[in-house]
Amino acid sequence: MDKTLYELMDWAGIEEIVYSEAADPHRLLGPHVTEAGLLIQTFIPTAADIVVKGMNNGRLYPMERADDAGFFAVLLPEKTKISYLYQVTYDNGTTGELVDPYCFDPCYTETDIKKFSSGIHYSIFEKMGAHPMTIKDTKGVYFSVWAPCAMRVSVVGDFNLWDGRRHPMRRLGDSGIFELFIPGLHTGMIYKFEIKAKDGAVQLKSDPYAGFCELRPGNASVIWDMEGYSWNDDAWLKKRASVNLAREPFSIYEVHLGSWLRKEAEYDEKGSPLNGSEFLNYREIGKKLVSYVKEMGYTHVELLPVMEHPLDASWGYQVTGYYAPTSRFGTPDDFKYFVELLHQEGIGVILDWVPAHFPRDSFGLACFDGTCVYEHKDPRQGAHPHWGTLIYNYGRPQVTNFLIANALYWVEKYHADGIRMDAVASMLYLDYGKNPGEWIPNIYGGNENLEAVEFLKHLNSIFKNRKDGAVLIAEESTAWPRVTGDVKEDGLGFDFKWNMGWMNDFTGYMQCDPYFRKNHYGELTFSLLYAYSEDFILVFSHDEVVHLKGSMIGKMPGDTMEKKAANLRAAYGFMTGHPGKKLLFMGQEFGQVREWDENRSIDWELLDETLHSQMKDYVKALNHLYISQPALYAFDYDPEGFEWVECTNSGDSIIVFLRKTKKKGETLLFVCNFDTMLHEKYPVGVPFEGKYKELINSSDTSFGGEGYQNKRVKISKKKEANERENSIEITVAPLSVAVFSCTPVKVKTTKRVAIKKDKKVKQENLT
Repeated sequence: MDKTLYELMDWAGIEEIVYSEAADPHRLLGPHVTEAGLLIQTFIPTAADIVVKGMNNGRLYPMERADDAGFFAVLLPEKTKISYLYQVTYDNGTTGELVDPYCFDPCYTETDIKKFSSGIHYSIFEKMGAHPMTIKDTKGVYFSVWAPCAMRVSVVGDFNLWDGRRHPMRRLGDSGIFELFIPGLHTGMIYKFEIKAKDGAVQLKSDPYAGFCELRPGNASVIWDMEGYSWNDDAWLKKRASVNLAREPFSIYEVHLGSWLRKEAEYDEKGSPLNGSEFLNYREIGKKLVSYVKEMGYTHVELLPVMEHPLDASWGYQVTGYYAPTSRFGTPDDFKYFVELLHQEGIGVILDWVPAHFPRDSFGLACFDGTCVYEHKDPRQGAHPHWGTLIYNYGRPQVTNFLIANALYWVEKYHADGIRMDAVASMLYLDYGKNPGEWIPNIYGGNENLEAVEFLKHLNSIFKNRKDGAVLIAEESTAWPRVTGDVKEDGLGFDFKWNMGWMNDFTGYMQCDPYFRKNHYGELTFSLLYAYSEDFILVFSHDEVVHLKGSMIGKMPGDTMEKKAANLRAAYGFMTGHPGKKLLFMGQEFGQVREWDENRSIDWELLDETLHSQMKDYVKALNHLYISQPALYAFDYDPEGFEWVECTNSGDSIIVFLRKTKKKGETLLFVCNFDTMLHEKYPVGVPFEGKYKELINSSDTSFGGEGYQNKRVKISKKKEANERENSIEITVAPLSVAVFSCTPVKVKTTKRVAIKKDKKVKQENLT
């Protein structure tokens, strides 16, 4: 070796490269201007010979082998950096040309690093992960990852024989961020990060910010161009930003894509099912789903988590790829098409999201760089003993940045209309699901997770600042105050909260035999005492139809399916009238009998049976009534939008109430009978003098009922009922809900009666 070159070599640094322990490989590798000339060094294991080719002058500069492991160097007679290629001859005789990955500057600015370290880099997904791009006219992929305690991080994949020595990444100061631009890579290639911990242990990790992942059971990340899709839903997004969803109809169809509709699995020549062949593509599902949802009258679809997850049975709630739509149903572009298709048909898309915990899979976030990066080290803080999962360390800015940016990412990159946050209660309470001694109190000795509270407030405030109409929904099962309250007034800042109390009370009430419901009347009316404490969504979700809980129709009492169906129609009718937005899980709209199973399609074949097709027609009619009547949604969160007419008739298990707006003519009257008794000429107090027309009755024979309806318009009479001076007499069917429109008019018949009475009085006076 040339003496000058020899003296320029950092032999200790070369050993660090060769043994793959370098956190700053760019210090040696690539071009470096010295007083003696341009020093170029590279490490390519399996290379037999390397020549540097100058791109401007075409000159060839043979490199000298400095280490038998594959370290090469050359000193060029140049005083500045030049563009060049490596011409490599490998030890198997093959050849190739490579652009040096170590001749590119970092893409991070000091501002990027400071914002991420402070937890406020809300578009960090534009930097982290794998991003196809062109730098210095060179196409390739830019990689970066946060691994603060790693000794060394490398990008590995098929493109480099999964050899962590070939593409070690550069640590950016003390930020914990590692980055590298690799020329020549492209969309569709798979990769992982090989992380060497300080104790020398090496592990392969999927990219936390990967935009796409392999189909399970594979768990490598996939390079994908997130900017390559051309969206066509501007009209929807513009409209969404201009409306207040709290004042609009919001009826959600909750869907698990893997079991809403499946196809017959495909098999190989040995008769084994091909992995993933049982699933429809996002595009196929979208076309079928949008048609069904429009027919049924839902305004939104809510998807159980589509973020990548290894286990089908987790339904997506144990996420390993937070930035990647699951590859079970196609590519990221396929999922964008799915969302766009629904938007073009006027249907919103809500995504379930899981920031409360993550699984322990070795390729995921757990012990990411050999230390507890995303989770707490102490299992009393960092583990859910019942779920077997790990809890995020919400006190670490880079961790909350990962989560906040992720929520924003699904709105920004996939045009999601909202995020429904799973298991919020488990985040708020340090002792959630834990026994004494299994948790650590906060600094004040309480069980509130103060760091999680600040994270939720932070996320909600940033989300609202976008002012694009996207919403955040909390699944919070306790009485934590002001979940939907303003952050500035010490609320958590969510737009909506699932009403778990109503769901539990009302489901319990409906499961009672009608004969005993009079003893549980309070469970029916109690929810109105707190209905305006939060901005609630009423839910019959997937959680209510699994784990031996049975289906919705299966919960209903009755010795025949017809009786069960009558109870369920009454339940759905009451839900429609109760203040709050609505959510119903798939299959329950047509009365699926069996419990939900994620491994098969819901039982569409039941629609061939009259009872189930009629149940579907009933839910469809309720949904269309809901979206067409402002009284059912415009004042959901204003006490002026609801008024009791009858809430004390426990003996008959009947309740009567009004839904209202500021316009009297939009008032609706609900009469609900949860007993099996038929009432004829039942007096009902009405809000004003006028005409009352039955809009829908769950007893309608077209819905499977017995036909006890009020087909003629009812004209109010000056006859007191329910402490009101005007009333009507109606037929109240067993186990039914009837809804009447209320039209204020001065009833002429009432005037005639008054005139006749007046004449009679005058005649009596004359005699």
